[in-house]
Amino acid sequence: MRKLLATVFGILMIAAPAGAQDRPLSINVGAGVLVPLGGFNDAFNTGWNGGIGATFNVKPTFGLQAEYMYNWMPGTERTITVFPTPGGINGSQQLIESNHKIHTVTFNGVYSAPRTATVGAYGIGGLGIYHRTVQITSPAVGYTTFCDPYWYVCYPALVEVDNVLGDRSSTDFGINFGGGLTFGPESAKFYVEFRYHYVWGQKVNVVNPLANGQCSEGCSTNAQYLPITFGVRW
Repeated sequence: MRKLLATVFGILMIAAPAGAQDRPLSINVGAGVLVPLGGFNDAFNTGWNGGIGATFNVKPTFGLQAEYMYNWMPGTERTITVFPTPGGINGSQQLIESNHKIHTVTFNGVYSAPRTATVGAYGIGGLGIYHRTVQITSPAVGYTTFCDPYWYVCYPALVEVDNVLGDRSSTDFGINFGGGLTFGPESAKFYVEFRYHYVWGQKVNVVNPLANGQCSEGCSTNAQYLPITFGVRW
């Protein structure tokens, strides 16, 4: 995944000077807020995103884009019941925290108004590769139960807290589509964009046989989120 990101970033950097000289190639850079949707919203809060992309303009109103985006979301604050021994007696409430980062490379088609328009609009959609990493931390020591597929963990019976904590990652495929508005002269366009992402994730299986049916057939880690991006394209 790192080699893929480095290759895409290198291509974009090499292409950037050309984009300023001829119109067949456009470069975009942007950042904004990231809103988790659906069940994903129960595990993580609104975060932020940033990205850079290059679009080869096949026609004045249609192009093919490759884009890299970095997304980060904080997890919702939670408490877990921690017991000093595996027997589950005299438990105490302890804080557990998380964050989620996503490295994304997408390949899209872009249909837009002519660049000569001072105010225009565009639609965008395509496929993507999503490398997602969840980091879980807590000051707690002892035994607990915890199950959240979006945190890539499911221990429905008492285990050591250290089993729950740590970094977990997955590389998955997804789709994205949306649109935006552009403002400004032909040489440089400011834009605001809304784009929906859906990622097909792996299933998280129960780690302990005392699950009582929870995630017994695997819990889905499919995710959906909406970046709202402000940027410039030249």
